[in-house]
This record gives sequence, structure tokens and C-alpha cells, in this order.
Amino acid sequence: MKLDRRDCLRWGLMTGAGGLLSSGCSRVVTRYTAPPPPRSVALPRERVLPTTRLLNRVAYGPTPGEVERVAALGAERYVEEQLRAEGEEETRTRVRLRAFDAPRESASELRDLPESAVLRHLQQATLLRAVYSRHQLRERMVDFWGNHFNVYARKGRGAYFKPVDELRVVREHALGTFPALLRASARSPAMLAYLDNDVNQRGVANENYARELMELHTLGVDGGYTQKDVQEVARCLTGWTVEDRFLRRRGTFRFEPSRHDQGPKTVLGVRIPPGGGEGDGQRVLDILTAHPSTARFIAGKLCRYFLGDGDPARTWTPRLAAIYTRTNGDIKAMLRPLLLSDDLLAAPPVLKRPFDFVVSSLRALNADTDGGQALQDHLFRMGQPLYQWPLPDGYPDGTAAWTGSLLARWNFAFALLSGGIGGTRADADGLLKVSGADGAAARADAILEIVLARPAQDEAIRSLRTAVRSHMAAGGGGSGLAAEAAALCLAAPPFQWR
Repeated sequence: MKLDRRDCLRWGLMTGAGGLLSSGCSRVVTRYTAPPPPRSVALPRERVLPTTRLLNRVAYGPTPGEVERVAALGAERYVEEQLRAEGEEETRTRVRLRAFDAPRESASELRDLPESAVLRHLQQATLLRAVYSRHQLRERMVDFWGNHFNVYARKGRGAYFKPVDELRVVREHALGTFPALLRASARSPAMLAYLDNDVNQRGVANENYARELMELHTLGVDGGYTQKDVQEVARCLTGWTVEDRFLRRRGTFRFEPSRHDQGPKTVLGVRIPPGGGEGDGQRVLDILTAHPSTARFIAGKLCRYFLGDGDPARTWTPRLAAIYTRTNGDIKAMLRPLLLSDDLLAAPPVLKRPFDFVVSSLRALNADTDGGQALQDHLFRMGQPLYQWPLPDGYPDGTAAWTGSLLARWNFAFALLSGGIGGTRADADGLLKVSGADGAAARADAILEIVLARPAQDEAIRSLRTAVRSHMAAGGGGSGLAAEAAALCLAAPPFQWR
């Protein structure tokens, strides 16, 4: 029997945990996706700490051996490598993701599948890419823009629309230009349906998308627009809807002229003449992306994402806004100087949100995971189930929003190292064997250096080192204690921050 792509996708989803990785073939997949053993190369402290910070900010944290690789490569070459994001993923990563080759054109290809299975499939793919992709900066920017253009997958048909939005809007434009990204988002059925623009029509204009387009996507709440501007933008976007007609490509963007308000409009002081049709909406997007408030707003969010909410971010915001204006919103041009700045290394630590914490934990331990439901359940308990923030502002990035997740983080750490998460395995003892450490004290230090990617003698982790050494010494550094020590490191304050 010949299977087409849709049949394969249905089979993968209906297995309940993402295709090959959840089937009887899981051992075959693991054989070809097992991570390589980490290298153990001593580096001077003055080179380790900056490289670790760079990897914690540009990437989702280092994997064992990556600090040495990036230190040898140099910060500038590493950042350029990440900005280019060229070439295919490594073979083991492609194998993991093969079952997640979701349709790229229309939600209609998913319509006869259970909503929960479609959403779970998307969540798994997102987590696996974040953990295993060699294009780590792109993954971090996918997270950034996905949050910026948040779509709640549990509203209406959101679970069916979001996979295409994730691939064709967020991922495709993550390192492109902001105007192109905004245009793609404005025509995304996921966004149009989520913010009710699919029912926006002349005479009864729906203002939901128009308001969030200016407040959250471009100008910012203090960007200089008025309620009248919201009304006028909504009029410009009447008729921008989702195709749902019989024998048409359902689930794609459609402009419906009969629903469009053809009268004259004025947006932010710019007159839009009558009869513009679909072009009225395009004109609005051009006005918004060229506005100085958009440059400041986007620059400020990028700075807070990489530098935290402190003086360095405030200092860099006008610099990035100027680059935005000069380059017409070129995302790479904005990121390059920021990621190579001394402030990236010197800025105050940034608390990891639950998704960042889970991904960085798996990377630190070279864990093998299918990204399945057992792992997603831990994200749910930490308060960040993927694609399930109901408000259009996206998951919060402030420290105070996530202090309540600490107990769930600790539970995750110990479940991960005790084999308590189905489909996920982290072998602390195996990593220790590669390190060659012998004796309780040396093994304790090796665990610290593997998990935190910094010298065990670092003064900032002195108390943690004492605790881990005491724990290892109590059992003579024997087998099994390494997992408990690694869990302790993941749960400790130093690992919670970038």
C-alpha cells in the first residue's frame, strides 16, 4: 500500500507521541540520534565564563563540549555562524524531526485529525528543534517572534491554523526583516481568526486585530495612536479573512471585496484614498513598519530579551532603533552588534522562563528525548504549556511572573535525572565516565562543570559546590549519586538564570 504525506502525518499523530519516536521503531531512531560524547578540554576561567554567557544568551545554553568549540571558534565567527543559519541540521536532528514535517500550505490538510493530536505534534516539534537544532539563534528568535505574535491555539480552529503559521510566518521570517514578518502575520489565518479579523467587514468593523496590531505588534501602547486610528485601521482591514468556501483552498488567506469598506480613511495622519481595496491594508502595514514608534518598540523588546530589563537594555534600545530605521527593519543587522557587545556578557542575569529552563536542562545533559506528552506535562505544571497563552500579549518575560514555578522546576529536575519522564533519558553517570573524573570531590566538580558549563572553582557557585561535594562524599562518589548531584545543580539558583 502506498502512503502519501497526509497518510504519514495522520499515522504519526495518531500514535499519540509523534511518529517514529513513539512507535516500535524508537530504538532504531535512538541508535541514529544518540548524542556524541562530550569532549573534556580544560580552558582558562577567563575564557570559559564569557563563552558560557554567550551560549546562554545567543543559544538555549551549551551542550557538553560546546564551550570548547565556541571558544576556539571565537565570538564573532560563532555569532556570524548563527546569524547565517545556513545548511541542513545534523543527521540525528533530521531523523528526530522527520515525523514532524507538517503541511506548509493549508490547515485543511489537518482538519480531519483530532485537535489535541495536532497541537501535541506541534509542541513536540518545537521542543525538539529548540533542544537539538544547531541553529540555536534562529530557535531563540522563533521563540521571540512566536511570543510577540502570540496565537492561542485553543481558540476556535487555532490548533489547525498554528502549525502553518509557525512554519510560514514565524520560522520563515525569524531572521529576515520585520516588515516582511508583519506582512506574513497580517495574512496568516491563525492571526486573523484568533483576533477576529475574519469577521471584520464594512458597516460592523471588528477592532480587535487593529488594536493589537498597533499596541502589541508595532507601535506599542504609548506609540502615539488614538482610538480613531484603531477604527480607521479596522476599516482598512475589512475583508481580510480566511477562506472557507466549498471547493476552495480552505484555511488560507482570502480578501473578500464585498466585505471591504471602500471609503477614504486616515491613519496616523496619513490619508488613504477611497477605492483601494486590499491595498488599504497593505498601506497600513507600510505606515506602521516605517513609524519611529515601531522602531523603538521592537528594539526595546529585543534588548530586553537578550539583556534583561536593566540599564544595558535601555542604553541599547535607541541604537537598535536607529539600525531598524536605517535598514528597514533588518533583524540580523539589529542583532549583530547587540550579540557581539560587551553588554551581552556583562548585563544582569535574565531568569529563564520554563521552556528555556527545560530546553537548557536537556542540552546541558545531552539528554535523549522524544519531546512527548510526559515532558510537555512538566511545562504545563511550570505554567508555560506551548501555544496556550490565551491573551495576545504572549507569555510574560518579567522575573516576578515565574517565581511561582520554582517547585515545579525542582520536580522536573529530579524526575529528569531519576528516569521519571517517559520518552526522556539523561545519563549523568555516562557523562562522568567521559570526563574521566575519579574520586568523590573530582566527580562532584565534574558534575558542576558539565551542568553549569563553568569552572567548579568559580566563587559564584562556592556554596553549591560545597553542597554537591558533600552529597557525593556521603556515598563515596558511587554510581547513582551523579544523577542526584546533577539534579541538584539543575534545581539550584545558578542554573535558573541566563
